[in-house]
Amino acid sequence: MQDKKNFDFVYLDEDDDIINFREVFEKYLAYYKWFIVGIVAALFVAFIYLRYTPKQYEVSSTILIDDENNGGMSSELSAFEDLGVFGGSKSNLDNEIGILKSRSLMERVVKDLKLNISYRYKGSVRDVELYGDAVPFKINFFIKDSVLYQLDTVFNIKKLSTTTFELISAEGQESKTHNFGERVTTDFGAFTITPKNTTNAYLDEEIIVAIAPLENVVDSYRKRVNIAANDKKSSLVNLTMQDGINKKAREIIDYLVEQYNKAAIEDKSAVAKNTDVFINDRLEVISKDLSLVDKGVEDFKTDNKLTDITAESGLILNTNNSIEQKIVELNTQLKLVDYVATYVNSNEKELIPANLGLADENTNQNTMQYNELLLEYNRILNSSGKLNPILLNLEEQLSQLRASIQQSLVNLKSSLGISLKEAQRQEYRLNSKITSVPKQEREYRDIQRQQQIIETLYLYLLEKREENAISLAVTTPNAKIIDKAYGSKIPVSPKTKIVYLAALLLGLLIPFVIIYLIFLFDNKVHTFEDVEAVFKAPILGEIPNSKPGEAPVVQETQRDGKAEAFRLLRTNVNFMLADTKEASKVIFVTSTIAGEGKTTVAINLAEVLALSKKKVLVIGADIRKPKLAEYLNIPNKMGLSHFLILSSLKVTDIIYKVETTNFDLIHSGIIAPNPAELLMNGRFEEVLEYAKAHYDYVIVDTAPVGVVTDTLLLSKNNADLFIYVVRANYLDKRLLKIPKKLNSEKRLPNMALVMNGADQKQGYGYGYGYGYGEDDSEKSIWKEIFKK
Repeated sequence: MQDKKNFDFVYLDEDDDIINFREVFEKYLAYYKWFIVGIVAALFVAFIYLRYTPKQYEVSSTILIDDENNGGMSSELSAFEDLGVFGGSKSNLDNEIGILKSRSLMERVVKDLKLNISYRYKGSVRDVELYGDAVPFKINFFIKDSVLYQLDTVFNIKKLSTTTFELISAEGQESKTHNFGERVTTDFGAFTITPKNTTNAYLDEEIIVAIAPLENVVDSYRKRVNIAANDKKSSLVNLTMQDGINKKAREIIDYLVEQYNKAAIEDKSAVAKNTDVFINDRLEVISKDLSLVDKGVEDFKTDNKLTDITAESGLILNTNNSIEQKIVELNTQLKLVDYVATYVNSNEKELIPANLGLADENTNQNTMQYNELLLEYNRILNSSGKLNPILLNLEEQLSQLRASIQQSLVNLKSSLGISLKEAQRQEYRLNSKITSVPKQEREYRDIQRQQQIIETLYLYLLEKREENAISLAVTTPNAKIIDKAYGSKIPVSPKTKIVYLAALLLGLLIPFVIIYLIFLFDNKVHTFEDVEAVFKAPILGEIPNSKPGEAPVVQETQRDGKAEAFRLLRTNVNFMLADTKEASKVIFVTSTIAGEGKTTVAINLAEVLALSKKKVLVIGADIRKPKLAEYLNIPNKMGLSHFLILSSLKVTDIIYKVETTNFDLIHSGIIAPNPAELLMNGRFEEVLEYAKAHYDYVIVDTAPVGVVTDTLLLSKNNADLFIYVVRANYLDKRLLKIPKKLNSEKRLPNMALVMNGADQKQGYGYGYGYGYGEDDSEKSIWKEIFKK
């Protein structure tokens, strides 16, 4: 017999090492309904998430930090330097950002905006926060702020009418009706509630009032406000915050900047305020001295009856005028030195009065640096502990500068004293020459000189007080607002597009993962590709699943997919047997295990061959578990096992004509206790010889090769064709090693494959989804979707 034909047209042409993405895509596309359901479900979950998740809005503001201390006094003695500025030091941007982030600053914001008390409208799914004008009433507490800021409680208020409300405990176990404006006493203190309007807004609705400890609220908002420099090379600072209420976030940011500027102005005004106190104190003392001197002049002139003695000593006095002026200036400087020295020695860690007009430039510079360091020390002390290394360093510098200032004042006083003595000696020499000036004139000039000194100092202090007041009034804030707090009405969280995109991806990913896991753990044969991954063999065709209630045998007029599949199988079988010289062709049908449909293939192939006007005999050679009679719904009469046992029987005695089919049949007969031995006794060959002599086709339904050895015993009879049936979605892939071994060892001659139970709708392999016939049966939508 000629070797089996190789059906190249049915082999896949792809290289096994190359991934066929189209095939993979089509494989998953078969489950498109899973993906549709996954996408719809994910989008629905995303919609619910977006519907009930609180929206978060982002608010931002930009400010410019002034890097010059223009708002305060630039030196300790600036009030007496004609408001001259000797130069301010640069502010550290990191320090200013640290102050903006400080707990004390945020505590002011929380207290003033009453952020420790929150209001929420009780909804059916989630609570909605109310803020500002949206809160329908106002609560006035009659407890100390220190107690209020420690409270941690929740209660509900239900508006019953425009005049009454119901107070409900947090657990809802206790409720009481009160009038608006009535004093309500509770465990944590007394308060009154007044409505903001007389409308019926929120009538019969519960408003949740939550009072949180101030410390917790401050910590929460400090974490939520993000403060960062816009650029390393600039002094621009960005403040951003996210909150569920746009207006609330804007007010917090704006008020935080306002409080920062207010604190900076207070800091910068500290020197000017201290200077103002010092000047007023000195003016009060000098005013008394000036009154005494004026009184002395009046008494002297009255006692000595003097009117105008200046003309008499005009010549001498003109000569002595310049020296006297110098003595006045030196005395003025000495008194200023005494005043400042007294103040410095008695007021430790206080700002030194600025701008007093001392002649020593070194003293002015030292006192300017001292005031600047003291201001920086106080600012850092407000936001850190006393053990801060920066504070310890500043204390050391302050101590050194203070000692330097004290020593400079001592040196300056000594220098002025020497200059004054020298001027007095010159005056004395000139006075000795005035022998003709009356004693009264000399005494009067002494009194007048004292009057002039005190009057000059008094007028000078009045002028500097006004200058200091102007400086205090025009103190500038530390931060210039570039952009006030602004936030878009579009929420930044949750992001609708991203949520829907993520839902879409999850809707695709989850079904993909499920299907992938199904494929990963699926060890069943589904298509010929699964078989060809193990071994190569000619493929005769695929047989689709039978429909419920369908006749077991193909009818002559039947045109559905199953009928056409068997007709194509008939064509391929004839092509495989085209070179067979014998007139009668012997076809063995087998499978790996029971239940793969080899009997179905055998009788339907016999029927379509018989419909082509050929004589066909079907032999039930599976004498261990016969199915032919059961499948055709006929009684199991005397058959092959009887013939093998009883030598008296002829072949014609066991051949029967089936009324519902067009082929003849030899039943399997009774189930024999020793089927292998019976098949080896030689009587089966007699059956084949008779069948080949009287029939065009002999189809032998054999036992599964993976279970018993019967089929292998019969294979020595040189069948013209071995049809090996593989059932899709049934056979374990690991069992394919059995037909692979039989094919490689040529133990089943001329073997070809038939895929039984193929799903036409999956489009795998060479399916028969040609549209023949219609499926009118109604299926559950869920069974249709999850049919896999």
